[in-house]
Amino acid sequence: MSLIRGALPYFVVPLILSLILVPLAKKIGLSLNIYAVENSRTVHQGKIVRMGGLAIFLAYMISLAIFVKADYTWNGVLIGGTIVFIGGLLDDIYDLKPIMKLAFQGIGALVAILLGKISLGAITLPFGISIDPGLLSFLVSFVWIVGVTNAINLIDGLDGLSGGICFIVLCTIGIIGYLMGRRDICVVCLILVGAILGFLRYNFHPASIFMGDCGALFLGFTIACISLMGFKTTTFVTLALPILILFIPISDTLIAMLRRKLKGVGMMSADKSHMHHILMYRLKLGHRNAVLVLYVVAACFGLCAVTMYLNENLGVIFMAVLLFAFELFIESTDMVNPKFHPLIGLSRRIFGWPKKKEKKED
Repeated sequence: MSLIRGALPYFVVPLILSLILVPLAKKIGLSLNIYAVENSRTVHQGKIVRMGGLAIFLAYMISLAIFVKADYTWNGVLIGGTIVFIGGLLDDIYDLKPIMKLAFQGIGALVAILLGKISLGAITLPFGISIDPGLLSFLVSFVWIVGVTNAINLIDGLDGLSGGICFIVLCTIGIIGYLMGRRDICVVCLILVGAILGFLRYNFHPASIFMGDCGALFLGFTIACISLMGFKTTTFVTLALPILILFIPISDTLIAMLRRKLKGVGMMSADKSHMHHILMYRLKLGHRNAVLVLYVVAACFGLCAVTMYLNENLGVIFMAVLLFAFELFIESTDMVNPKFHPLIGLSRRIFGWPKKKEKKED
């Protein structure tokens, strides 16, 4: 109980701030006509402000100023995050070109790495083998930060989806941070969780406000940096933890890139074949249920990460089961390509199952 009472302020203060600031952000967005544009890919109707990320950002920053004593590491993360947030906000207002958005993200990542010294540490393998990535650490850290930043932004396609996934991810990182004895990680995760939950009050379906690129990019950037801070200089198996925790946005992004490559279209081309689109339209789960299913999946991978930290052997088994189920989902829904069925095809050859009959065109 004493632990809960001690942690409560870190969660409650940003929650209250976020609940107060979201309506304010909505008023600002309405006055500036900053709406989410309806197109063939969107699922919303009407004019919905896309500046909710402003409330998350302010609630987080104010709470950090109250509870966290800044050092060079957090200064690097905060300055880099602010740069990314500004880039996202400008995109919400003016619809920047992708290269401009990427420039803000790249600068933010460089600030976090160079000023905050955020990077992948030495990797300890079994049998006492240790690998120092050296200069490669810089490149891997840069790609990780920019990649996760965009991955969180790409899954921001349904009401409450990106915010809810970030909530689950941060809860998982916070739990593992606590188990590792990283109080700083726990506090920052609690603060950001509170800020996100206050926003979700207005963002869950049917949403009255969206977080926009400013919110999604800022959350992705911050989560990427925290994951590097929390899990560096660890064993080889434990390096899988941040990937497991962020499995939904990472896998959805990589699959989208592969799908577009096979189709011969640009990597930045948008489509309606993301996980949430498949659940909502192809499997006909509807808006709210599609989001809830992805919450459950994200929670399962988060639980797997915690399990792996506590018991590596059990965690690896858990991970194998989840990856097997996920592969079946990808193949059965043609998420990559209608002809991409390696696991199902192998099963048919081994067990003699009949091939799936193709639907005849009318």
